[in-house]
Amino acid sequence: MEKVYTEGDWKLFRKRLAKWQEAHMEKLIAKYVELLQGEGLASEKFWALDKRLRKDKRGMGVVINNIRRIDLPHYLTQLMLEGVIQESDLEGFTDTLRENVQYRVKVLSD
Repeated sequence: MEKVYTEGDWKLFRKRLAKWQEAHMEKLIAKYVELLQGEGLASEKFWALDKRLRKDKRGMGVVINNIRRIDLPHYLTQLMLEGVIQESDLEGFTDTLRENVQYRVKVLSD
């Protein structure tokens, strides 16, 4: 399989990843606050939050374990599919990588 990224792409990804994850977690926290301040019984809100936390903490926007260079296109694709990053966040990456990720997102979204 042809390599679709460069060393510069890898370095840029590593530089941006923590910032993307922090921004994503800020959005999640805002949603949790909204859930907790909403109508309903405390027990309902508690269990809804518990369910949401268990789901959210498995997403790549929260954690990526054992990152490997070979998986760079996959990481970017998943981050886009999860809404952690947008197409504009791919600026600065090589055209080949951006096109590859955009294609993957399109195929997986259809």
